[in-house]
Amino acid sequence: MKRIIVASVMLLTCMLSHAGGLMTNTNFHIAFARMMARGASSEVDAVYHNPAGLVWGHEGWQLSFNNQTAIQDRDIHVFMPATRDAGGGVMVPNCMFNGGKDYDETYEGQAVAPIIPAIFATYHKDNWAIGAMLGVTGGGGKAKFNEGLPMFNVPMAQLLYARTGGVLTPDKYALDSRLKGEQFIYSGQVSFNYRILPWLSASAGVRVSYFNAAYRGHVIASLDPTMATAMGMPAELVNIQLDCSQRTWGVNPIVGIDIHTGKLTLAAKYEFRTKFNPANDTKKLSADVVGMSQEEVNALLGTRMAAFVDGQKTRNDMPAMLAIAAGYEFTPQLRATLEYHFFDDLHAKMVGDKQKALRHGTYEMLAGVEYDINEKFTVSAGAQRTDYGLADGFQQETHFSCDSYSLGLGAAVNLNEHLRLNLGYFFTKYDKYKHEGIETVAGRPELGVRDNTYSRSNNVIGVGIDYKF
Repeated sequence: MKRIIVASVMLLTCMLSHAGGLMTNTNFHIAFARMMARGASSEVDAVYHNPAGLVWGHEGWQLSFNNQTAIQDRDIHVFMPATRDAGGGVMVPNCMFNGGKDYDETYEGQAVAPIIPAIFATYHKDNWAIGAMLGVTGGGGKAKFNEGLPMFNVPMAQLLYARTGGVLTPDKYALDSRLKGEQFIYSGQVSFNYRILPWLSASAGVRVSYFNAAYRGHVIASLDPTMATAMGMPAELVNIQLDCSQRTWGVNPIVGIDIHTGKLTLAAKYEFRTKFNPANDTKKLSADVVGMSQEEVNALLGTRMAAFVDGQKTRNDMPAMLAIAAGYEFTPQLRATLEYHFFDDLHAKMVGDKQKALRHGTYEMLAGVEYDINEKFTVSAGAQRTDYGLADGFQQETHFSCDSYSLGLGAAVNLNEHLRLNLGYFFTKYDKYKHEGIETVAGRPELGVRDNTYSRSNNVIGVGIDYKF
């Protein structure tokens, strides 16, 4: 039962992701949603994308208020053949609990973040500028699972079937799974930006982040009382309870440079790693399994259960990030930008040191174009490709990632000389990731082996207001 309980607890750690790296959000201002590549910006969104570029923008004050809504589907397709080749052409039973038939199921999940706010403020005078931002720089969502995941359901079915000699099949017991996880990283940053030469500026800033996560729920497997009596078993087979919160602070410096020569802009930004090492505030953590003493359960759980023990610390860093961009103004109405991001995930500590399994840090390529139809209307579009360097050792059903591409489009409307309305939408299409040969219960291949295919989709819509004083 070890893997059943571990799976149940870890089930709660799945979070919603947006544009950006494994732990980092990059979509704050609606200009990103409608254009994607904003690394050469000198407008108010440059506070995040290109702080050093603020010295080339509007003189005086600027304020910007933005909100986005994100909806993401997370699907896991599971296939377990009824029999499999155990080597040398010897076929053995593989899916015992399913009546000798293949197990072919898709587990559907959805994570929703209805409100993702971001606020920007800048002041520019002569050769210097100050920029500040408040936003959700990581996590940014809640996830609920009302029917469990294959890493929980399948091992439970296999083990209960095996331990009762094939008597206890899934149709004989009820599974009540009410699990919820949430994770938000709220950040405030400020940067000081100075024009060193007529064509060169530099930026130095700092971001302060607050990490707030919570994992709550229960998983109960039970028999109908009449059936339990007839089988000579207790009605409750498994009872797992968890209520754990994590909170901490982190600080990271940010530096940047901008070269602005006529129609060409070259810019770079480097964000240092943010270290998060929150301590658990655990109000409830228990696991009871039929036929096992509490000592046996505790002994089997090992170090993984310890990750949720009250006071235990768990690393969850945001990696260092390098962004490089080139923007060009083809005409006074037409602008385009190419951009590259690198997230140093291999040197960011993650739960269980799973970052060591990655093939490389995250690479992103972005491109965007913007066109002024007239003085009032601007339209734009962009694309982004993300490669996480994924490997089987990194992927978990509770927190899997898939390489992706995103397409965005939208418009800006100058309502008057001070006020601009931004509207944007982007969707992300994820590559499927197939993880083959997963043992149903680790170390017990005789109980079954399955293949998981992970897939995702993401839709984000946003609206924002920019105001110039």
